Amino acid sequence: MSYTAPKHPLRWVLSACALAIALAVYLSGGQPVSQPLATQTAAVGAKGALPAQHHKSVRSVPQQDTGAPQRYLLQGTSVVAVQRAVAAVGGRWLGGLALIRGGGAELTPNQLAALRKEARLKFFADAPIYVAGAGLKTDYVLETGANELHAAGITGKGIGVAVVDTGIWATGPLVLDPSGRSRIVATYDATVPDHSDPKAPISTRYLQDIGDPSGHGTHIASILASSDTWAAGKYEGIAPGVKLVSVRAFGKDGSGTYFDVIRGIDWVVANRKAFNIRVLNLSFGAQPQSAYWDDPLNLAVMAAWNAGIVVVAAAGNSGPDAMSIGVPGNTPYVITVGSMSDNGTPSQPSDDFLAPFSSTGPTYEGFVKPDIVAPGAKLVGLAPPTSFLAALLPAQVMKTGHFYMSGTSQSAAVISGVVALALQAHPLWTPDEVKCKVMSSGRTAVKPDGSLAYSIFQQGAGLVDAPTAVLYSNATGCANVGMDITADLAGTQHYGGPANRDADGNFYIMDVRNGENFGAVNADGYLWNTGYLWNTGYLWNTGYLWNTGYLWNTGYLWNTGYLWNTGYLWNTGYLWNTGDLTNTGYLWNTGADEALDAPAAP
Repeated sequence: MSYTAPKHPLRWVLSACALAIALAVYLSGGQPVSQPLATQTAAVGAKGALPAQHHKSVRSVPQQDTGAPQRYLLQGTSVVAVQRAVAAVGGRWLGGLALIRGGGAELTPNQLAALRKEARLKFFADAPIYVAGAGLKTDYVLETGANELHAAGITGKGIGVAVVDTGIWATGPLVLDPSGRSRIVATYDATVPDHSDPKAPISTRYLQDIGDPSGHGTHIASILASSDTWAAGKYEGIAPGVKLVSVRAFGKDGSGTYFDVIRGIDWVVANRKAFNIRVLNLSFGAQPQSAYWDDPLNLAVMAAWNAGIVVVAAAGNSGPDAMSIGVPGNTPYVITVGSMSDNGTPSQPSDDFLAPFSSTGPTYEGFVKPDIVAPGAKLVGLAPPTSFLAALLPAQVMKTGHFYMSGTSQSAAVISGVVALALQAHPLWTPDEVKCKVMSSGRTAVKPDGSLAYSIFQQGAGLVDAPTAVLYSNATGCANVGMDITADLAGTQHYGGPANRDADGNFYIMDVRNGENFGAVNADGYLWNTGYLWNTGYLWNTGYLWNTGYLWNTGYLWNTGYLWNTGYLWNTGYLWNTGDLTNTGYLWNTGADEALDAPAAP
């Protein structure tokens, strides 16, 4: 198949954060800065099932003899009911989490044992999680074609984007939009109790400067929204006109907890109308430990999507292994983003390749992920000069004061910007409609003979093209087909995706009709044996046609007998007892002057 050049350059950098996924782990000599409650030692099994220790029931976890209280997330019929149950056993209530109908509490072993007798409650140990990586020309704006939309007056103006991360530095290009108006409309620190004045107007109640001691959140926000210019009308950020909402859920070193992250998302959903929050950027990830519908963080993310917010999540930096998509990117409904590299030659698209760190699908429930890929290698953005990251990685600080990192966190920021551009142009689009348009814009990586260079489990629909997603795509009804998110949240229905694995270990897409698997779909790119080369570059083809449409973005009612050969079941009483985050996310290391001891990119 011949290659047809699009209207704008095909160059594309990677904008994600190789310092980001397992809620994007900060690297320090290859180890997380802070240790999780329990370290996971087993890898994903050959058939795709999680290791046995991931399936522990809350009743099987040994009780400690010390009597020291531990932090837990509790889910029940309502926040009030869970709070009363905690009070009844003398536990310490940490706060409510309306999105999961529960809250957080500190409980001693005896208090936990008493609460376990209440059949309507689910328990999860509150696990640590981590954030995942004058004007300056930013290639990723050109490579995605966002500059063409800027020239047409589409900058994301008026669209609220919430960034749940480490905070946002209050510096000029982030504080002010292209017109010079203030655009950080709200800040919320989920790591501390909310002491805001409930009597104050909502427009001024959340305007305190919470800063960003880490630098990670600022880098993400800069890629997404910097209003600085490197030439007249040439912006650094993908969507320079958006309204920013800064939600801090992680500390200086990038560490956080499920409770804080969910509390941050809960606040976003509760205040979405006040600040016109249409987009939620989640540049972090953790290892899946249950079915997507049992994970408290995924439930919160699903609730945000159901409330009309487009959720964009990093795929993770645990590639190139199969089935390495992290939480919350494994949530089938959201837009999950992988990373691609321009090989350091943005003007020459023929040597581009999939970033080795980019996590790949399918998910444990058989969904194809990532949905789309975006630039994610050595992306340039802002970071406070006194931040944790600037001190940790001085070689990544540029003379202009900018900072560069790599990873799917940065790629997620790129897609969040594209989504904001789409919503300015089409304010009535629903999250499912936005996802369909973004996926349909994908340019697939192809070999010289026109066949796919990477399968859909690696590149999803391909490399995003912003003008197509926003203005030119005619695609409709191609996202989250066959799934009812309201029923999923209510627990009355759950879904599996069309991916499966054959006896030879190859992943494939099932031809499912009336609930019966008729074998593999015979189409290029639908079969993957997990073997591929990273040192070969490919062009991105705008003319590739999926001959079966987007059937792989379809969900089926969960049938424990048809998905994986092992037919495992998830234990809904599982105790969340580990926050282990894969430590294979790394900074793009292609030069001797780079600081971290990370694997070199091919």
